Amino acid sequence: MDIKYSTKITKLPPYLFAEIDRLKAEVRAKGKKILSLGIGDPDLPTPRIIVQSLKETVTHSEYHHYPSYEGRLDLRQQIAKWFKKRFKVSFDPDREILSLIGTKEGIGHFPFAFLEQNDLVLVPDPAYPVYRSGTIFAEGEPYYMPLLEENDFLPDLARIPHDIRNKAKIMFINYPNNPTSAMATEDFFKQAIDFSEKYNIILAHDAAYSELFFEKPPLSIFQIPGAKDIAIEFHSLSKTFNMTGWRIGFAVGQEKLIQGLAKIKNNLDSGIFEPIQLAAITALQNYDTICEENRNIYKRRRDEACRYLDELGWKYKKPSGTFYLWVNCLAGYSSKSMAQKLLEEEGIVVTPGVGFGPSGEGYIRMALTVDEQILEQVFHKIKKIKW
Repeated sequence: MDIKYSTKITKLPPYLFAEIDRLKAEVRAKGKKILSLGIGDPDLPTPRIIVQSLKETVTHSEYHHYPSYEGRLDLRQQIAKWFKKRFKVSFDPDREILSLIGTKEGIGHFPFAFLEQNDLVLVPDPAYPVYRSGTIFAEGEPYYMPLLEENDFLPDLARIPHDIRNKAKIMFINYPNNPTSAMATEDFFKQAIDFSEKYNIILAHDAAYSELFFEKPPLSIFQIPGAKDIAIEFHSLSKTFNMTGWRIGFAVGQEKLIQGLAKIKNNLDSGIFEPIQLAAITALQNYDTICEENRNIYKRRRDEACRYLDELGWKYKKPSGTFYLWVNCLAGYSSKSMAQKLLEEEGIVVTPGVGFGPSGEGYIRMALTVDEQILEQVFHKIKKIKW
């Protein structure tokens, strides 16, 4: 049988983290110990109170059936309560909030609800790959907005050509930013909202790292006037509560945007296992205690890693949010060659910036998802390399 992939599949580059896993396996097979600062998966365990909630409900047979498509009402009510407390913005749990099987799933499905074939989507570069892949699967065309250091890794909306502005249907933004760890200003959010309103563009903000900050709390796009008319915002429990494997997040926003995504999900998935939804309620109810402890841990790691980078003389910008360091490549190295040297010589895994898009060239990303002892080992090994 002659099996051919669809053109959508052939447009996709190799998935970045799958490629990293393959290279790790090759190095490990040679007997070298791997120390990974690659994928942003918290090493911290899910807090005990959340796990206990799951233990208490998972044996209840009434939860072993299909859940509601839009998520439990009490979860959506708790999300509304949390959002009001955290951002001082109110949402209707019935019409303006939707639970997700993680933000990746929600973002990946979102373009299906609003794109026609060849519609343009404004995608940041570098960026989390799902903005691009979700667009391609929905038969849209990505238009890349470079995130440059000289512009504080914010897209320069003024440089987007007018013909592109008039054709674009969705604009994705993501702050605190993965991979650059940049923070958005209130002024930038105002620009993005004004731009989207003027050109009738849906504004989709990925706020998965909104609760990983070290100084000033990041803004929600909905704290800016006008956002409720044109925006949707994606939130995750994965990084906030060390729940990456649990697969749960949520979206809030303009009613038609939420309901459009809900219609896609109703046809493609069957909701979230209810004990996980109940555990998510427990997580949000205990937000203050859990998140403050997490932030303190990541802040110590950030400060320690920055101290080591300063000793090496490597160039970087100290992050105010996320658990990533976006580090400039050394002279004479591309992001891939530098990452390859670290891996092959000392078993250290970092992510080459070009894997997030062409504008990521010249950088490597380090994830602070290991404890201080391992960080010390990593940088001790880096010091031994002859560059």
